[in-house]
Amino acid sequence: MPTSSDRPVPAGTPDAQAAGQPMVAAPPGAPAAGPPQRPPAVLRLDDVAAGYGAAPIVSGVSISVGSGEVVSVIGPNGAGKSTLLKTVTGRLPVMAGTITFGDRDVTNMRGNRLARMGLGFVPQTRDVFDTLTVAENLEMGGYLLSKSQIAARVDTVLSVFPALAGMQSRTASKLSGGERKMLAMARVLMLEPSVLVLDEPTSNLSPDLSRSVLRDQVRRLADAGTAVLLVEQKAFEALGVSDWAYILVAGRVEIAGPAEDILARPDIREVFLGRSSNADEAAGG
Repeated sequence: MPTSSDRPVPAGTPDAQAAGQPMVAAPPGAPAAGPPQRPPAVLRLDDVAAGYGAAPIVSGVSISVGSGEVVSVIGPNGAGKSTLLKTVTGRLPVMAGTITFGDRDVTNMRGNRLARMGLGFVPQTRDVFDTLTVAENLEMGGYLLSKSQIAARVDTVLSVFPALAGMQSRTASKLSGGERKMLAMARVLMLEPSVLVLDEPTSNLSPDLSRSVLRDQVRRLADAGTAVLLVEQKAFEALGVSDWAYILVAGRVEIAGPAEDILARPDIREVFLGRSSNADEAAGG
Protein backbone atom coordinates (compact mmCIF):
# COMPACT_ATOMS: atom_id res chain seq x y z
CA MET A 1 0.00 0.00 0.00
CA PRO A 2 1.69 3.21 -1.08
CA THR A 3 2.20 5.74 1.66
CA SER A 4 2.20 9.49 1.50
CA SER A 5 5.98 9.40 1.13
CA ASP A 6 5.50 7.73 -2.27
CA ARG A 7 4.20 11.04 -3.62
CA PRO A 8 6.61 13.85 -4.53
CA VAL A 9 6.05 17.05 -2.59
CA PRO A 10 6.60 20.59 -3.87
CA ALA A 11 9.96 22.11 -3.03
CA GLY A 12 10.02 24.58 -0.18
CA THR A 13 6.76 23.48 1.44
CA PRO A 14 6.22 22.28 5.01
CA ASP A 15 5.32 18.85 3.64
CA ALA A 16 8.70 18.59 1.95
CA GLN A 17 10.53 19.57 5.10
CA ALA A 18 8.47 17.18 7.20
CA ALA A 19 9.24 14.34 4.82
CA GLY A 20 12.94 14.95 5.32
CA GLN A 21 13.53 14.54 1.61
CA PRO A 22 15.94 16.47 -0.61
CA MET A 23 14.17 19.14 -2.59
CA VAL A 24 14.81 20.48 -6.05
CA ALA A 25 14.49 24.23 -6.44
CA ALA A 26 13.21 25.38 -9.79
CA PRO A 27 15.73 27.21 -11.97
CA PRO A 28 15.59 30.99 -11.57
CA GLY A 29 12.70 32.48 -13.54
CA ALA A 30 10.97 29.14 -14.07
CA PRO A 31 7.21 29.08 -13.49
CA ALA A 32 5.94 27.21 -10.44
CA ALA A 33 4.49 23.79 -11.19
CA GLY A 34 2.82 21.06 -9.21
CA PRO A 35 4.66 17.83 -8.40
CA PRO A 36 4.70 15.27 -11.25
CA GLN A 37 2.78 12.08 -10.71
CA ARG A 38 4.91 8.97 -10.40
CA PRO A 39 3.77 5.35 -10.65
CA PRO A 40 3.54 3.34 -7.42
CA ALA A 41 6.95 2.16 -6.24
CA VAL A 42 7.99 -1.37 -7.18
CA LEU A 43 11.33 -1.01 -5.42
CA ARG A 44 11.75 1.33 -2.48
CA LEU A 45 14.57 2.22 -0.08
CA ASP A 46 13.77 4.09 3.13
CA ASP A 47 16.57 5.72 5.14
CA VAL A 48 19.04 3.02 4.14
CA ALA A 49 22.57 2.95 5.52
CA ALA A 50 25.19 0.49 4.29
CA GLY A 51 28.92 0.09 4.05
CA TYR A 52 31.86 -2.09 4.95
CA GLY A 53 32.69 -3.04 8.50
CA ALA A 54 31.25 -0.64 11.05
CA ALA A 55 31.46 2.52 8.94
CA PRO A 56 28.55 3.33 6.60
CA ILE A 57 29.42 4.56 3.12
CA VAL A 58 25.83 5.59 2.36
CA SER A 59 23.34 6.72 4.98
CA GLY A 60 19.79 8.04 5.12
CA VAL A 61 19.20 7.11 1.49
CA SER A 62 15.56 7.00 0.35
CA ILE A 63 14.85 6.24 -3.31
CA SER A 64 12.09 4.54 -5.30
CA VAL A 65 11.41 3.31 -8.82
CA GLY A 66 8.06 2.43 -10.37
CA SER A 67 6.95 0.41 -13.37
CA GLY A 68 7.84 2.07 -16.66
CA GLU A 69 10.31 4.48 -15.07
CA VAL A 70 14.00 4.95 -15.67
CA VAL A 71 15.37 6.24 -12.37
CA SER A 72 19.01 7.32 -12.34
CA VAL A 73 21.38 7.52 -9.40
CA ILE A 74 24.28 9.73 -10.38
CA GLY A 75 27.05 11.51 -8.57
CA PRO A 76 30.79 12.11 -8.43
CA ASN A 77 33.31 9.32 -7.96
CA GLY A 78 33.32 8.05 -4.40
CA ALA A 79 29.73 9.15 -3.76
CA GLY A 80 28.65 5.62 -2.79
CA LYS A 81 26.81 4.57 -5.96
CA SER A 82 28.40 1.11 -6.15
CA THR A 83 27.83 0.55 -2.45
CA LEU A 84 24.17 1.44 -2.91
CA LEU A 85 23.73 -1.01 -5.79
CA LYS A 86 25.40 -3.82 -3.88
CA THR A 87 22.98 -3.16 -1.05
CA VAL A 88 19.92 -3.09 -3.31
CA THR A 89 20.88 -6.38 -4.96
CA GLY A 90 21.61 -8.25 -1.73
CA ARG A 91 25.39 -8.24 -2.03
CA LEU A 92 26.02 -5.97 0.95
CA PRO A 93 24.14 -5.93 4.27
CA VAL A 94 21.81 -3.11 5.26
CA MET A 95 22.97 -1.41 8.48
CA ALA A 96 19.83 0.66 8.94
CA GLY A 97 16.58 1.36 7.11
CA THR A 98 14.45 -0.90 4.94
CA ILE A 99 14.21 -2.11 1.35
CA THR A 100 10.78 -3.02 -0.02
CA PHE A 101 10.12 -4.94 -3.23
CA GLY A 102 6.47 -4.80 -4.16
CA ASP A 103 4.70 -5.21 -0.85
CA ARG A 104 7.44 -7.33 0.75
CA ASP A 105 10.22 -6.24 3.07
CA VAL A 106 13.36 -7.67 1.44
CA THR A 107 15.92 -5.97 3.68
CA ASN A 108 19.06 -8.13 3.74
CA MET A 109 17.53 -10.74 1.45
CA ARG A 110 20.14 -12.60 -0.60
CA GLY A 111 20.59 -11.85 -4.28
CA ASN A 112 19.45 -15.29 -5.51
CA ARG A 113 16.12 -14.91 -3.70
CA LEU A 114 15.69 -11.40 -5.08
CA ALA A 115 16.27 -12.77 -8.58
CA ARG A 116 13.53 -15.34 -8.07
CA MET A 117 11.19 -12.55 -6.97
CA GLY A 118 11.85 -10.55 -10.14
CA LEU A 119 14.85 -8.31 -9.52
CA GLY A 120 17.35 -8.46 -12.36
CA PHE A 121 20.90 -7.13 -12.06
CA VAL A 122 23.40 -6.34 -14.82
CA PRO A 123 26.81 -5.66 -13.24
CA GLN A 124 29.39 -3.34 -14.73
CA THR A 125 31.84 -6.18 -15.37
CA ARG A 126 31.56 -9.95 -15.71
CA ASP A 127 28.12 -9.47 -17.14
CA VAL A 128 28.22 -12.40 -19.60
CA PHE A 129 29.93 -15.80 -19.86
CA ASP A 130 32.79 -15.18 -22.29
CA THR A 131 33.33 -18.82 -23.30
CA LEU A 132 29.65 -19.50 -24.03
CA THR A 133 27.74 -18.61 -27.17
CA VAL A 134 25.01 -16.00 -27.27
CA ALA A 135 22.38 -18.76 -27.23
CA GLU A 136 24.06 -20.50 -24.28
CA ASN A 137 24.24 -17.24 -22.35
CA LEU A 138 20.52 -16.73 -22.84
CA GLU A 139 19.80 -20.28 -21.71
CA MET A 140 21.91 -19.71 -18.60
CA GLY A 141 19.87 -16.61 -17.92
CA GLY A 142 16.73 -18.74 -17.84
CA TYR A 143 18.12 -21.18 -15.31
CA LEU A 144 14.87 -21.22 -13.34
CA LEU A 145 12.74 -22.08 -16.38
CA SER A 146 11.83 -25.37 -18.04
CA LYS A 147 13.24 -26.21 -21.49
CA SER A 148 10.01 -25.24 -23.22
CA GLN A 149 9.83 -22.01 -21.25
CA ILE A 150 13.44 -21.20 -22.14
CA ALA A 151 12.77 -21.62 -25.87
CA ALA A 152 9.73 -19.36 -25.72
CA ARG A 153 11.52 -16.80 -23.62
CA VAL A 154 14.53 -16.72 -25.96
CA ASP A 155 12.19 -15.83 -28.82
CA THR A 156 10.68 -13.02 -26.76
CA VAL A 157 14.04 -11.61 -25.66
CA LEU A 158 15.42 -11.72 -29.20
CA SER A 159 12.41 -9.71 -30.35
CA VAL A 160 13.55 -7.02 -27.91
CA PHE A 161 17.17 -7.27 -29.09
CA PRO A 162 16.83 -8.37 -32.74
CA ALA A 163 20.49 -7.65 -33.46
CA LEU A 164 21.38 -10.71 -31.37
CA ALA A 165 19.21 -13.08 -33.42
CA GLY A 166 21.88 -13.60 -36.06
CA MET A 167 24.66 -14.04 -33.50
CA GLN A 168 23.37 -16.98 -31.49
CA SER A 169 26.28 -19.26 -32.39
CA ARG A 170 28.92 -16.58 -31.72
CA THR A 171 30.87 -16.76 -28.48
CA ALA A 172 30.47 -13.79 -26.17
CA SER A 173 34.20 -13.08 -26.21
CA LYS A 174 33.90 -12.16 -29.91
CA LEU A 175 31.15 -9.60 -29.43
CA SER A 176 31.73 -5.87 -29.61
CA GLY A 177 31.22 -3.75 -26.51
CA GLY A 178 27.71 -2.73 -27.54
CA GLU A 179 26.73 -6.27 -28.53
CA ARG A 180 28.05 -7.60 -25.25
CA LYS A 181 25.97 -5.11 -23.27
CA MET A 182 22.89 -6.10 -25.27
CA LEU A 183 23.56 -9.74 -24.41
CA ALA A 184 24.05 -8.91 -20.74
CA MET A 185 20.64 -7.22 -20.57
CA ALA A 186 19.01 -9.92 -22.68
CA ARG A 187 20.38 -12.64 -20.40
CA VAL A 188 18.90 -10.99 -17.32
CA LEU A 189 15.57 -10.43 -19.10
CA MET A 190 15.20 -14.18 -19.54
CA LEU A 191 13.55 -14.34 -16.11
CA GLU A 192 11.25 -11.42 -17.01
CA PRO A 193 12.21 -9.20 -14.06
CA SER A 194 9.85 -6.47 -12.92
CA VAL A 195 12.86 -4.40 -11.81
CA LEU A 196 16.12 -4.16 -13.74
CA VAL A 197 19.16 -2.74 -11.95
CA LEU A 198 21.96 -1.56 -14.25
CA ASP A 199 25.45 -0.72 -13.03
CA GLU A 200 27.11 1.68 -15.48
CA PRO A 201 25.91 -0.02 -18.68
CA THR A 202 27.92 2.40 -20.87
CA SER A 203 31.25 1.74 -19.16
CA ASN A 204 34.07 1.49 -21.74
CA LEU A 205 31.69 2.21 -24.62
CA SER A 206 32.18 4.95 -27.21
CA PRO A 207 29.97 8.05 -26.98
CA ASP A 208 27.82 6.84 -29.89
CA LEU A 209 27.37 3.36 -28.42
CA SER A 210 26.66 4.86 -25.00
CA ARG A 211 23.84 6.94 -26.43
CA SER A 212 22.48 3.90 -28.27
CA VAL A 213 22.48 1.73 -25.13
CA LEU A 214 20.72 4.38 -23.07
CA ARG A 215 18.26 5.77 -25.61
CA ASP A 216 17.50 2.69 -27.70
CA GLN A 217 17.77 -0.13 -25.18
CA VAL A 218 17.35 1.12 -21.60
CA ARG A 219 14.56 3.54 -22.47
CA ARG A 220 12.77 0.91 -24.55
CA LEU A 221 12.79 -1.57 -21.66
CA ALA A 222 11.17 1.00 -19.38
CA ASP A 223 8.62 1.94 -22.03
CA ALA A 224 7.62 -1.75 -22.12
CA GLY A 225 6.81 -1.58 -18.39
CA THR A 226 10.03 -2.59 -16.65
CA ALA A 227 11.16 -0.51 -13.68
CA VAL A 228 14.78 0.45 -14.40
CA LEU A 229 17.20 1.62 -11.70
CA LEU A 230 20.27 3.00 -13.43
CA VAL A 231 23.62 3.93 -11.94
CA GLU A 232 25.63 5.73 -14.58
CA GLN A 233 28.80 7.80 -14.62
CA LYS A 234 27.77 9.58 -17.82
CA ALA A 235 25.42 11.74 -15.80
CA PHE A 236 23.99 14.04 -18.44
CA GLU A 237 23.31 11.21 -20.89
CA ALA A 238 21.58 9.27 -18.09
CA LEU A 239 19.43 12.26 -17.17
CA GLY A 240 18.42 12.57 -20.81
CA VAL A 241 16.66 9.17 -20.78
CA SER A 242 15.45 9.19 -17.16
CA ASP A 243 12.11 10.08 -15.65
CA TRP A 244 13.41 10.72 -12.14
CA ALA A 245 16.89 11.10 -10.71
CA TYR A 246 18.81 11.21 -7.47
CA ILE A 247 22.20 12.87 -7.09
CA LEU A 248 24.31 11.12 -4.50
CA VAL A 249 27.07 13.15 -2.85
CA ALA A 250 29.25 11.82 -0.02
CA GLY A 251 26.88 8.93 0.61
CA ARG A 252 23.69 10.98 0.86
CA VAL A 253 20.98 12.05 -1.57
CA GLU A 254 21.74 15.69 -2.24
CA ILE A 255 19.06 16.32 -4.88
CA ALA A 256 16.01 14.36 -6.04
CA GLY A 257 13.41 15.21 -8.64
CA PRO A 258 12.29 14.92 -12.26
CA ALA A 259 15.31 14.29 -14.45
CA GLU A 260 14.42 17.05 -16.88
CA ASP A 261 14.24 19.58 -14.04
CA ILE A 262 17.60 18.52 -12.69
CA LEU A 263 19.11 18.65 -16.16
CA ALA A 264 17.78 22.21 -16.56
CA ARG A 265 19.37 23.50 -13.36
CA PRO A 266 22.04 26.11 -14.16
CA ASP A 267 24.12 24.88 -11.22
CA ILE A 268 23.96 21.18 -12.08
CA ARG A 269 27.65 20.87 -12.94
CA GLU A 270 28.68 22.52 -9.68
CA VAL A 271 26.31 20.30 -7.70
CA PHE A 272 27.51 17.19 -9.46
CA LEU A 273 31.13 18.06 -8.85
CA GLY A 274 30.42 18.93 -5.23
CA ARG A 275 31.38 22.58 -5.78
CA SER A 276 29.54 25.85 -5.29
CA SER A 277 29.91 29.29 -6.74
CA ASN A 278 31.02 30.50 -3.31
CA ALA A 279 33.77 27.92 -3.25
CA ASP A 280 34.85 29.00 -6.70
CA GLU A 281 35.00 32.61 -5.58
CA ALA A 282 36.99 31.69 -2.49
CA ALA A 283 39.45 29.88 -4.73
CA GLY A 284 39.76 32.92 -6.93
CA GLY A 285 38.10 31.24 -9.90
